[in-house]
Amino acid sequence: PSMLCTWLSTVAGGLVVLCVSLKIFLPYFWEDLVYFLRRKRSKATVKKWTKDGIHSIIDLFVKTVEKKPHKPFLIYEGTAHTYQDVDRRSNRVAQAFLRYGNVRKGDTVALLMGNGPDFIHVWFGLAKLGLIVAFLNTNIHSRSLLHCINTCAAKALVIGEDCLGSIEKEFILNLLENNVAVWLMSTSSPSQHAHTLPDKLDKVPDNPVPSHLRAVTDTRNTALYIFTSGSTGFPKAAVITHRRTLAASLVFSQCGAVSQDIMYVTLPLYHISASLLGINGCIQLGATCVLKRKFSAREFWNDCRKYNVTMFLYIGELCRYLCNQPCKEEDRVHEVRIALGNGIRPSVWKEFLMRFGPIKIFEFYGSTEGSLVFLNYTNKIGAVGHVAFQRILNMIIYDLIVTLYMLICIPFSWPAGKPGLLVVQVTEDAPFSGYVGNKEASEKKLLRNVFVEGDVYLDTGDLLEMDEEGFLYFTDRVGDTFRWKGENVATLEVAEVIGMMDFVQEVNIYGVSVKNYEGRTGMAAIVLKRYHTFNGEKLYKHVEDFLPSYAKPRFVRIMDVMQITATFKHQKMYLANEGFNPEIISEPLYFMYEPARSYIPLTREIYQKVVSGEIRL
Repeated sequence: PSMLCTWLSTVAGGLVVLCVSLKIFLPYFWEDLVYFLRRKRSKATVKKWTKDGIHSIIDLFVKTVEKKPHKPFLIYEGTAHTYQDVDRRSNRVAQAFLRYGNVRKGDTVALLMGNGPDFIHVWFGLAKLGLIVAFLNTNIHSRSLLHCINTCAAKALVIGEDCLGSIEKEFILNLLENNVAVWLMSTSSPSQHAHTLPDKLDKVPDNPVPSHLRAVTDTRNTALYIFTSGSTGFPKAAVITHRRTLAASLVFSQCGAVSQDIMYVTLPLYHISASLLGINGCIQLGATCVLKRKFSAREFWNDCRKYNVTMFLYIGELCRYLCNQPCKEEDRVHEVRIALGNGIRPSVWKEFLMRFGPIKIFEFYGSTEGSLVFLNYTNKIGAVGHVAFQRILNMIIYDLIVTLYMLICIPFSWPAGKPGLLVVQVTEDAPFSGYVGNKEASEKKLLRNVFVEGDVYLDTGDLLEMDEEGFLYFTDRVGDTFRWKGENVATLEVAEVIGMMDFVQEVNIYGVSVKNYEGRTGMAAIVLKRYHTFNGEKLYKHVEDFLPSYAKPRFVRIMDVMQITATFKHQKMYLANEGFNPEIISEPLYFMYEPARSYIPLTREIYQKVVSGEIRL
């Protein structure tokens, strides 16, 4: 007995020492281990699916329909659509295109539709015929829209009823001239040559089409085309493979989501987060999705309470808009436990948790065209991921001094706190499928012979930094960072500092060109809080205290509303192009004037003195 007691006390002591040591030296060990095991399980799941004949998201959907036919899949504007309902309605779409569509397996059909069950009915119906579906941004028009349709060589375009108002008759005629069939989710048509879909759906059965039509022989084949935002020109169509759609469906599982969860999707379905993570994630879990036509900050929490929502997706400034709403007593009265997304700023993250309660925020890093995903599963505010089991990242020294963003490729141990350009090795397990119809843009994203002869890396165009604990932080986009006085200025860092001011509701930082100066100097577009006025002296002192001289915005533009993209990201390009000329800009402009130790109104006289060089920056 005494030996047993000694042995037990030794083991207990050892366990205590181990736990204490882990807490001190590896404080995130258990979170890392749980996430690592979940990732391993996800990879094993995808392999099992392949073995069981599940090669596409439609295969997975059909299996879920068999298991849970009567469970609500979508709830839209108070109406529930079960898995079986969506399956049968999408069967009708497939039958209609099979009978009237003049398309065949492998062709591309583009979708221009707003959020709603019909988006999913058409998407799944087309996929059941083995067609590639291209999601079009509903906010782009005319020339950009034609470019997108031509790029992906679409044989047909399906236009949602909610998008018909913004479509000109000439646009439809242009498509018809180019042999692109036009289908309308409407009973009436502005052109006699455009087809109407609802009446055709009533004429066909809801039986499944032959399964060989949707059969996928290789999961590396194309499933979807999803367009990039087009912030640097026309949108590019990223190739999304069947393998990627299946892998993306497991991300919510890696966050601890289960089939009983109810997801709230307010993001546009043409966006990769809403479709691949949201809709596909619900299918994989067998969960319910509350689908919103359009995001509304005012209705967000009421909807969460009404439908017992437990998780939601966010991107860009969405969480900031929730924090900007007036405080209410019931702010913490909800069942939400998981939020997954990217683009939440640290200051907003803190405010969000303090106000709305202990929601676990899973901030991730990823891109439409890239295969690498980092996920912050530790609740570390500001981080996009934690490199634990694979600490060595291949990063590249990035220097904006070199013309045309030349890259100096030197492998080394990356210093903590130093921003670097993230590059990802292209392998069979992590392929880069590129952009359809744009070989030049695809090749531009690749770096060859980086570390060894013959290797290939994907240039993400994103600057990340890693701290001493292995946490990764998104610093900036290469295109958003600008150089002034020989230094790189990260727009997000400056925005965080200016966002601390009590009169600032929202801020967007960008660089503007000044005559006879190299690089670009900083400018801040600011939306003021209600009942607040701009205080130039206060802002001057604040940036003096918190920012290095090269990062201080020299100009300020006061705006009523911040221009954002459809995915809640700030638009910078058009602001940068407009510059700081008071002759062009009607909104109030301010100039950082050192002698006055304040931001003073930017008059035409001061503008001329800056441009002529009389006032030096």
